[in-house]
Amino acid sequence: MNYFLTYTVYVLILSVLMGISTWKLFKKLGYSPLFAFIPFYNYFIILKETKHPKWWALLSYLPIVGPIMMSVFHLYLMKKFGKNLFKDQLLTVILPFIYMATVNYSKDTEIEDENDLYLTEEEKNAKKKDTFMGSITFAVVFATIIHVFVTQPFGIPTGSMERTLLVGDFLFVNKWSYGYRLPMRPVAIPFLQGTIMDTGEPGNPKDDPKSYLEAVKLPYERIFQFSKPQRNDIVVFNYPRDSVHVSLDRADPYVKRLVAVAGDTFEMKNGRLFVNGKPETVLGDQEVQHKFNVLTDQQLDIQTLYKAYGFLPVEEVPLQNGGFLYSFQGLTNKVAADIKGLPGVKEVKEEIMDAGSSDIRYFPRKDANGNVLANEKHEILWSSKIDTTNCIFPINKKWNQDQYGPLKIPKKGDVVTLNDETLPEYQWIISQYEHNKLENKNGKIFINGKETNQYTIQQDYYMMVGDNRDASLDARFFGFVPEENIVGKPMFTWMSLQGAFKDQGSTYQAPFKIRWDRMFKATNTGEANKTSYWWIAAMILILFFGWEYFMKLFKGKNKEEEI
Repeated sequence: MNYFLTYTVYVLILSVLMGISTWKLFKKLGYSPLFAFIPFYNYFIILKETKHPKWWALLSYLPIVGPIMMSVFHLYLMKKFGKNLFKDQLLTVILPFIYMATVNYSKDTEIEDENDLYLTEEEKNAKKKDTFMGSITFAVVFATIIHVFVTQPFGIPTGSMERTLLVGDFLFVNKWSYGYRLPMRPVAIPFLQGTIMDTGEPGNPKDDPKSYLEAVKLPYERIFQFSKPQRNDIVVFNYPRDSVHVSLDRADPYVKRLVAVAGDTFEMKNGRLFVNGKPETVLGDQEVQHKFNVLTDQQLDIQTLYKAYGFLPVEEVPLQNGGFLYSFQGLTNKVAADIKGLPGVKEVKEEIMDAGSSDIRYFPRKDANGNVLANEKHEILWSSKIDTTNCIFPINKKWNQDQYGPLKIPKKGDVVTLNDETLPEYQWIISQYEHNKLENKNGKIFINGKETNQYTIQQDYYMMVGDNRDASLDARFFGFVPEENIVGKPMFTWMSLQGAFKDQGSTYQAPFKIRWDRMFKATNTGEANKTSYWWIAAMILILFFGWEYFMKLFKGKNKEEEI
C-alpha cells in the first residue's frame, strides 16, 4: 500500500507542475485551464490536439516509461505553439516545466497553423522526419514496456550454473513467475541495470555514473503473487550484498538454483548437498560435478578437451620435475574418468576441503582493505571491518564450501534469539534487508534504540547455490536471499554463444561457436532432453517480414490500378 501512496504523491506533484507551466496554453487550445492539472487527461488533450493516438496518454505516468513519454508529449505541445528549433526541443527535454512555463507566460505565444496546404517543402520534409523519429521513439518505448513489465534478457557470464546453464547462454526471464515486483526507481535509462558504464578508474565503484535517479524512489511492493519460489527452481535475483546500488532492484542480477526454501535446513558434507538431512534431488538437466586435480607428466591439449566437453575452466601449473598440475573447477565423474585415460595422466583426484578448515577456495576471507585474514579474532568477526562478500556465511563459523552447516533458512514469523554467536547470522537481515537500526553496545544488542535479545523475521528467505558447486559464488558466501530480491524464473534460452565470455579462473578461452541446439529451449523444466524450438522462431520472423513485404507489394499494385 505504501508503494501506491508514494506513487500517487509523485503523480500529483508532476500534475501540479504540469498545470502551473501550461494552463494558459490549454486555455489557448480552447480548454479549461484546470484540465492542465488533471493527471492523464492533460496529456490526452495534447495528443488529441496534435493528432496522435490518444491512448498513449495511459503511458504518461508509468515508471521508467513515463518520463520518456512525457518528454515526447511536451515536445508535441511546444511544436503546437511554434517551438520547433533545436534549442527549443533541448530545453523542453532537460528543463520541461521551466521552459514550458516561459512559453506559457509569454504574451506573444500563439498556436501555429499546421495545415499542410501552407507548408513549405522544407517544413514538409521536417514533418516527415518528425514522424519517422516518432516511430523510432515509440518502438523504443514498446521495447521498454516489455523489458520493464514483462520479461528481461539476461546473459550467463560465469560457469556457476554449468552444465545446466552454459557460459554464453542468453535467457529471457519471466518477471511474473512469483508475482510482479513493481519498479522502485521510476526515473531511469531504459535497458540499463545499474550503471551507465564502468569507468574502470581506480577507486570506489560507487562513483560510476548511475542509470537511474536515486532521489526518486518507491518502496518494495509485489503484486499478483499467486505462487512462491519452490525448491529446485532456477531463479534470477538481485545480489543481496551489493554495496554500489542502494536500490535492490538495481543490484547486479544473479542466477542460481534455489536449493532450500524458508524453514529448510541446508548442509554440505564432503562437497555433497543435503536439505533437511536428505541428499539433494538431482534433476534430469543437472550434472553433478566437482573440482578435480590432474597430475600429468606431459602437457594436455586443453583446446581439444574444450571441443569435446565444452565448459572446462582450468588452471595449469608447471612442476619442477617437468610435469604439470591441472585444476579443473567443474568435472563430472564421467569426464574425470575420460581424462584419467588420456596419455601422460598419472593421477586424477577430487579436491574436498577438510572439516574445520577456514581456508576458502577462490574466495578467501579479507578485511575491508583487501588483506587476507589469517587468524581472525572473534570480537571483530561480525563488525563492519570485515568485507563479508569474501567470507563464508556466517563469518564466525569455521565452515567452507565442502563442509558447511547445518544452517536453518529463516521464515517469516520466526522469532530468533540474538547474542554474540547468532548475530552474524541475522545482522544483515535486521539492518539491511528489513531496515532497522542495529547496535551492539558493550555486548548488549539494540534494535531501533531498544535493548533486546530477540527478533521476529519479517519476510521469507532462500538459499541460492550454483549447480557447479566448486566454482560458484553463492549463498554460502553472501548468505540468505530475501524474497524481495527475487526477479523471476528464466523461461528459455534465446541465444547461446560459446566463447562469448571468458571462463573465469581459466587460462584458456573456449573457441567461438553458435550452439544452435540450445536456442529456444525452456530452462526450468528439469528434463534431460529439452526440445529446441529455434526453427519456430525463424519461421515467425520469416512470416512477419514476408507479410510486410507482401503488403507493400499489394498496396503498390492498388495504387497503380487507381492511377
